[in-house]
Amino acid sequence: MNGTLIGDVDAGACYRGAAIDSRRVEGGEIFFALPGERTDGHRFVAAALAAGAAAAVVRTPAGDVGGPQIRVDDVTEALHELTRDHRRLLDIRVAGVTGSAGKTTTKDLLALLLGERWRVRKSPGNLNNLLGFPLTLLATDADCEWLVAEMGMSVPGELAAVSRLGRPDVAIFTNVRPAHLAGFEEPDGAPADVEAIARAKAELLEGLADDGLIVANAGDPRVVGLVDRHLARRGDATPAPAGREKSVIWFEVEPAPGRLPPAEVTAHGVEPLAGEPGTRFTLGYRGASAKVELPLHGRANVENFLAAAACALRLGVPIETVAAAARRPRPGAGRGEVVSLPSGATLVDDSYNSNPEAARLALEAARLLDGRRHVAILGDMLELGSAERRYHRQLGRDAAELGFGLVVGVGELASETVAAAGETGVETAWFEDAKAAGAGAPALIGEGDVVLVKGSRGAALEHLVEGLLQERPN
Repeated sequence: MNGTLIGDVDAGACYRGAAIDSRRVEGGEIFFALPGERTDGHRFVAAALAAGAAAAVVRTPAGDVGGPQIRVDDVTEALHELTRDHRRLLDIRVAGVTGSAGKTTTKDLLALLLGERWRVRKSPGNLNNLLGFPLTLLATDADCEWLVAEMGMSVPGELAAVSRLGRPDVAIFTNVRPAHLAGFEEPDGAPADVEAIARAKAELLEGLADDGLIVANAGDPRVVGLVDRHLARRGDATPAPAGREKSVIWFEVEPAPGRLPPAEVTAHGVEPLAGEPGTRFTLGYRGASAKVELPLHGRANVENFLAAAACALRLGVPIETVAAAARRPRPGAGRGEVVSLPSGATLVDDSYNSNPEAARLALEAARLLDGRRHVAILGDMLELGSAERRYHRQLGRDAAELGFGLVVGVGELASETVAAAGETGVETAWFEDAKAAGAGAPALIGEGDVVLVKGSRGAALEHLVEGLLQERPN
């Protein structure tokens, strides 16, 4: 990192990671004063140093702020330069996980499975972009053997840059679905093609090691397409089984006989667990099989588990170990957790995020739970560009088709969901925002109902969930 030091530092000091938010400084980090849309990190240099930051990287030095500063021409580039240097110094392997849905769950599952044999660190939360990933890598020390990290994007080119920073040894593709479409619209306003999302997800391969492994979903045609294009470019022709076997391992839930590409890692006989949230199935790999009981709800989580299992199995974790470890994970907050409400209803809390296909899968999974009536509380799905209203209307028709007795919309776009569901004769309700839904929705829910809550981050449906969990019985 090229810069000019201002102030005194201990030449022998060891720094502990990096920070870009002064409120998250714990002590010993280097604080990067990044420019932002709403504020400027330079305003918080003194606060970061007072909280224990070892130094601050700045473009414009302040006066006496209580600690050393490093002046650079570009603070963001300095963060990336330090990340690249740290990656070169670390003798670790990196698994990068991308996809339109399931990244965080797959990351957590893979860290669990690899932890059966190696010392593993995983990226916290969803720190997966050009700012979040560097924080993860810079907090990784030499004791780590595998870093499992989300790698995401919102616009074309972003994932390629993240991949080049991380230089993954394994690239994992969960799926490609309509998400972040607003960042891919054509200059003339034409709707984005989901194939543009696939091309952007393929950018994870930009930094992949020459002998790197690709873990790919054989049940997603867009994932198959992006992997096949990559293999063709590097000379591993699609018909050449040796090339495919060497560099790619495919996974799929309930693959059809003769399906191409052939999945090495499969799940068959998928069904809900009896008496508790979760799924059971038979895990298959190269002629071996094991019974798995996964305490995560729905087919989408089986797919996430297969992605993690495929990587772990190819790296040498025994199938029996993988199956035994599958009993241990628990769903993260807002990621499909099934809980009982004080009202006597059952809540499926999938409020963390949403996109059209993920919402459809969540509806299908909720319908597998027994209940007096199935209720879908669906918030706005954001960043879908000019096709947003069409996607919301289709979601309303999906809910009606799947047999939901009540569809509740939260947010302006979700009014389209409610309208489409209502046209089929389904009972509906609509609330302007999560606060209004928190006040009115609990009265619509009765004992024995199964209630799915699903929406994008911006819909803030976690506040509605908190209200439902605290609601007194009727």
